[in-house]
Amino acid sequence: MRSAFREHLDSFAHDLILMCDSTAKVLSHASKGLTENSLEDSEQALSMSDELNELRDRCTDRAVELLAREAPVARDLRQIVSSIYIVEDLDRMATLAIHIASTARRRHPELVVEEPIMGYFREMGRLCQDMTAQIHDLLIDPDADVALTLSTDDDAVDDLHVHIMSLLTNREWPHSVRQAVDVALLSRYYERFADHTVNVAGQIVYLTSGLKPAQYTDQKSAEAQNLDFQRRLGELERQLGR
Repeated sequence: MRSAFREHLDSFAHDLILMCDSTAKVLSHASKGLTENSLEDSEQALSMSDELNELRDRCTDRAVELLAREAPVARDLRQIVSSIYIVEDLDRMATLAIHIASTARRRHPELVVEEPIMGYFREMGRLCQDMTAQIHDLLIDPDADVALTLSTDDDAVDDLHVHIMSLLTNREWPHSVRQAVDVALLSRYYERFADHTVNVAGQIVYLTSGLKPAQYTDQKSAEAQNLDFQRRLGELERQLGR
């Protein structure tokens, strides 16, 4: 009975990896469709919608079955609950990538936005792709400390988003109103995509430690302070013992 449960749980975990990989492919095609003005890549991203919906539904069904029939406890329960939230975030990430592809296809053969603005989107796309690759690795080998590092890339995406918004609002905008609207929406899509990768990382922190990211960080800080205190105390005792 327990071996069957573990098999179902492993299948659920494998489906999460597949969903993450599909999301990464959608983002890659969508970003190429946008930055390289590739109609083929935009349509390829859009064509993956059904595949992603199938994976999402399969993950949801597995989660319900595991909760309803197996009565998991402790870490197994954390894994299922965390995975349910991860499915939601991956689904939203894929939807945001599809929005990017849809915008690029709608404007083809025209560029959605010209240089140098397009350079910012190349960098946002690169950062989001790197974050998705890190999520893939974390789903295979969960590590709370590694998961927390995704906030650095998220901060970089946030900075780019703020800068792009400043170009639209604080300076004379040299392009059309249509392009301004597209730029604002696309920047938001990438910014939200990065936010969802951080959400997934947070669930991995919870899975591995049973703590929320802020709680885990506080615990690590307290442990480091205690170790430092013990080190200084040991040095003092050695000096007094001379």
